[in-house]
Amino acid sequence: MARVLITGSSDGLGLMAGELLARDGHEVTLHARNEARAGDARTALPGAAHVVVGDLAALKGMRQVAEQANKLGRYDAVIHNAGVGYREPHRIQTPDGLSHVFAINVLAPYLLTALMTRPGRLVYLSSGMHRGGNPDLADLQWVGRPWNGSQAYADSKLFDVVLAFAVARRWPGVLSNALEPGWVPTRMGGPGAPGDMSRAPVTQAWLAVSDDPAATVTGQYFYHQRPRPVHPAVSSRSVQDQLLAACAELTGVELARESPGNRELS
Repeated sequence: MARVLITGSSDGLGLMAGELLARDGHEVTLHARNEARAGDARTALPGAAHVVVGDLAALKGMRQVAEQANKLGRYDAVIHNAGVGYREPHRIQTPDGLSHVFAINVLAPYLLTALMTRPGRLVYLSSGMHRGGNPDLADLQWVGRPWNGSQAYADSKLFDVVLAFAVARRWPGVLSNALEPGWVPTRMGGPGAPGDMSRAPVTQAWLAVSDDPAATVTGQYFYHQRPRPVHPAVSSRSVQDQLLAACAELTGVELARESPGNRELS
């Protein structure tokens, strides 16, 4: 049995992944942004062991989730599922002055990764749209350019893959991977999405707990349990380090450079 935390799991793909894991006997901790949503999560998956609460749009909420998770003990895997889509018609600013899309999609998984007791596996949800992302970090918060929701989303999903690969490099003792679930008819994807919902949550659950040699890898990107090509910038050590530095500056928390007892791999 593995202990797995899934962010953004009061509904949608996160909840579906939790259902798969709980059905197979794993201990699942769900996450919701507020107490009302936490109640929905408990109702939807009574077999969940815990629900942690915190709004990942705010640094305070990110820290609250990390603190609650750490009190519950070390997890075998964390699935960074929480995210917002590309339909925001204008730049929404968080209480911390950040772009809403960047805060939830990129900064939250970064800060949770940095603050939580290190698990054995980390799984980051991205999107096929990451291949259209811009790796230029000069204006991460979209304050100096006209807002473009789809581009901001694509950029954020690119940075999710960059983060996964950066963690894989810095923490050789942790399996850190990213994936795209496909364009599926969730609340984010919309009712017209053509993807197969039954397959959408499988890869994240598989990466979190499977002993399949294909799943026990690190620094890889998947779609339906198969490796897929990534944006060329993902493997750039310079881009990885620039993103980590930017996130550290915004949060005041640096990602540790190596696993205990392990030297950093170049």
